[in-house]
Amino acid sequence: MERKVGTISRGVRCPIIREGDDLASIVVDSVLEAAESEGFEMRDKDVVAITESIVARSQGNYASVDAIAEDVKAKLGGETIGVIFPILSRNRFAICLRGIAKGAKKIVLMLSYPSDEVGNHLISVDALDEAGVNPYSDVLSLEKYRELFGENKHEFTGVDYVEYYQNLIKEEGCDVEVIFANSAKMILNYTKNVLTCDIHTRARTKRILKENGAERVCGLDDILTTSINGNGYNSAYGLLGSNKSTEDTVKLFPRECRDLVFDIQKKLKERCGKDVEVMVYGDGAFKDPVGKIWELADPCVSPAYTDGLEGTPNELKLKYLADNDFKDLSGEELQNAIEAKIKEKDGNLKGDMASQGTTPRRLTDLIGSLCDLTSGSGDKGTPIVLVQGYFDNFTN
Repeated sequence: MERKVGTISRGVRCPIIREGDDLASIVVDSVLEAAESEGFEMRDKDVVAITESIVARSQGNYASVDAIAEDVKAKLGGETIGVIFPILSRNRFAICLRGIAKGAKKIVLMLSYPSDEVGNHLISVDALDEAGVNPYSDVLSLEKYRELFGENKHEFTGVDYVEYYQNLIKEEGCDVEVIFANSAKMILNYTKNVLTCDIHTRARTKRILKENGAERVCGLDDILTTSINGNGYNSAYGLLGSNKSTEDTVKLFPRECRDLVFDIQKKLKERCGKDVEVMVYGDGAFKDPVGKIWELADPCVSPAYTDGLEGTPNELKLKYLADNDFKDLSGEELQNAIEAKIKEKDGNLKGDMASQGTTPRRLTDLIGSLCDLTSGSGDKGTPIVLVQGYFDNFTN
């Protein structure tokens, strides 16, 4: 019978992961037990993906606000610090901000507006237009911001992040001044010691600050790159990708996990005889068209993956072939012509019109986004995702 199903993405349940657990064995056991219980078989080129959260949990990669404070103080001087371009998130940044505030006497908090880097809005673009404010050039004090826009609570969380962040800083015994600007160098009118908290634009922001006279510049990726008093760390990303664990600790992005993905790949080969690809994934790289939020608050979608996941898709657009190359064909004749075209396609279709619209993104970003949507971020209990048929095409 002709195959009727293409790509399948399954969430796989596993035990709650604790520090020190043999994660590779747990992942392999969970996937194979799922296959047995649901009656499906593993195949070559399947993808087993595991969320970064359980990797970091198994590593015990946690850090306290005191560790953050100590590192911030050592690297930025402990006096007046500019904290610029943080995202508006209780989960992602609030606990980090507690630690930063503990490591300074005063913070000048500079928020981007009308939204943060990942699309959380303080105010609407329409409100800016009505107020006659130019976000590219105008620097607003807190008083001017309140005069123009009043109190603004987040559409989904109901939190006024300006007030929330201000209070967090004060609770740690640190003075605070809040301003609103989108030009990094504006912070240098207040202090020459700056912690830039943006994610994907951080390299450019650091360069601009240094070129314009900043004395000490760090990004979140420069904080906790080594262990402080036995706390967790991440040599590549520091605090980037961290999440709230408790009111005074954060879970960091997992560190050095390439060995893990290759270990899982090897164990699956030994157990089921199949050549399976493995990856660790965090946030998906997709944007919500209603809330305008870009999901990717991690520094990357996948910090580790096996070799078969390198690269981008190399696909033909079926509807382009049907509407152009084979517009006069139909039925079985059309299907046979398209199958033949797929079988003879070049190994690199870059620039070929027949490949236009085929999502020119990295495989790990595409599959990681699929996995993030499959596993969710709440109580589904499926931190492992098995993707089958992703590399198949119309001819398989």
